[in-house]
Parts: sequence; structure tokens; C-alpha cells
Amino acid sequence: MPDALADVRKWAGQPITETPIKGGLSHRIARLDAADGQRWLLRVLDPRVSEAGLGIPLDQEIANTLRAADAGVGPRVLHRMPDALLLEYLDGTTLDAHTVRTLTGPIAAACRRLHAGPRFVNDFSIFGKLDQFLALCHTHELPKPEGYEDLLPVVADIERALAADPLPTVPCHNDLLPGNLILCGTEIRIVDYQLSGNNDPAFELGDIAAEADYDPDLTLRLARAYFGRDESRLTSRVRLNLIMSNLTWTLWFAVHHGLLKEQAADADFDYDAEAADKFEQAVRDLDDPEFGRLIDDVRGSRPGSPHPPHHHARRLE
Repeated sequence: MPDALADVRKWAGQPITETPIKGGLSHRIARLDAADGQRWLLRVLDPRVSEAGLGIPLDQEIANTLRAADAGVGPRVLHRMPDALLLEYLDGTTLDAHTVRTLTGPIAAACRRLHAGPRFVNDFSIFGKLDQFLALCHTHELPKPEGYEDLLPVVADIERALAADPLPTVPCHNDLLPGNLILCGTEIRIVDYQLSGNNDPAFELGDIAAEADYDPDLTLRLARAYFGRDESRLTSRVRLNLIMSNLTWTLWFAVHHGLLKEQAADADFDYDAEAADKFEQAVRDLDDPEFGRLIDDVRGSRPGSPHPPHHHARRLE
């Protein structure tokens, strides 16, 4: 961060005070206070994150951050450096899971603004990301939940169902955990475009629901607020993507912990526990008797067709 700070001081032409902000699990961020009272956010991008497959290439993340700002959802980019961004400081409240469960309308509106904005420079597939993480686990012999690979036939079934009648892709954030949502007045702003890319909008909604522990009724409300109508096929699509969010980000934590040990230690975060929790939630939803109906809804088939057998969660190896 010293090089980026020196660059900002030169750009600003005045003394700058840095206050590191904890909470990010990958890149480094800090609040900067200028002598004249201006306040900014410095985001220093660690190339090891994208090299490990835990984020998109840095040039793509920077380009998408600029486009999200153009959509009026992301923070404005004030100064761009090779591996860092000086961003507008959003003077608002960072959300937690409880608050995300109370703001489905404003969150859906923020997603619609982002999705209607300029297309991102890359595409994103949650299924491709799962395959990438699984390959990294095999290559580096990283631990994953026992029984994880037994679920791969179910993943293939979900992918086929979603591909049967796909929605047009839109510019998506793809990682909307509560900490990436900032309430500024009555409007939600979205930060951190580390995993952004053009994707199925139902994944964006399913990811929000997964990260904030939405139940089916709340997931229905989010889908209804976003799509503007109550349609079983769309809600089922979101719920299947909720499952895919939990399954895939299970491996994100396994890979991050395994390949970026120094960062993991600095973060003071229990990666194994988070991976186990996400996996258990995914298995819970796959074991739900409604899972078969979700598949039928999305692919438009008649109920009663066979589905893969249920599996049960196990602790991390």
C-alpha cells in the first residue's frame, strides 16, 4: 500500500492520513482523509487473488468498477493506478445479514440499476467457476467437505435445467454478501467488483439470498421485487442459483485458505467453518422435498420425473 499512498499524495497535492479498514478477505482497503477535509477510499488490488482464480483479472475488475460507477451503483473512480483504485467514499451504512433481509425492495432496485448499465468486459458462469475451483483443489490437494463430489451429478442437473430456457445475461456483481451493500440514505450502492461479469440475473438474486440466509418466502419477495411479477419459474430459478452460490463459494473458501495462507492468517477468519456452513446449507436445500419441483419449474417439465438421490452434509476433511 505505500506505493499507492505515495501516488495518491502526489495526485492530491496535500497531506493524507490513512486508516486501514478490516473486513475484506482478499484485497486491501483503507479510508484516506485529506488535509482539506476530503475523504476517499483506497482499494489496493493483490494480483495473487486473480492468479489463484479467486477473482477476475485485475484489468477486468478495474474496467468493471468503472462501468458500475457509470451505472450509478458503484462508487465513482477518482484516480486509477496500475494495481489500485482511489474511489468515492460512500458515507453510508454497511449492511449486515439482518438488514439485507429487511430491504428486499431497495436491494432489488440497486440490482436492476446495475443490470441495466453498461455491459461488463467479461462473462461469468457459476458452473465454470465451480469447475475451476474443483480443479485447483485436485491440483493442490486442498481439503473440501466430505461427499462434495457426490453432488456433482446434481450440479449437472441444475445446469441443464437453467440452460433449458436461459435469461439474457446482464452485468452482475456475483458476490453480493451483505458487506458489499452500502445504504446511502434510501438508496443501496454496491462495492467490490472482484468477481463481476455478465451473468444470469437470477444468480445475482440467488447469491444475495444465500449470503443473507433468506428463507423461501423471502426469496420469493426478492424475486418478485426484481422481476416485477410473481412467476414460479423465475423464483425457482433464483432458488436453484442460491444452491449453486453455496456450493461454489464453499470451494472459494477452501481455495483461498489453501493457496493464500498468509492472507488467510491476516484476515483472522475461520475459512474452514465458513466452507462447512455453506456446504451444509446447500445440502439442506438439496435434501428438501421441494428441490425436484424447482428443477421441474425451471426446465418446464411435468412433475414426477426422476431426480438424483439426496445426500447429507459432512464436516470438512
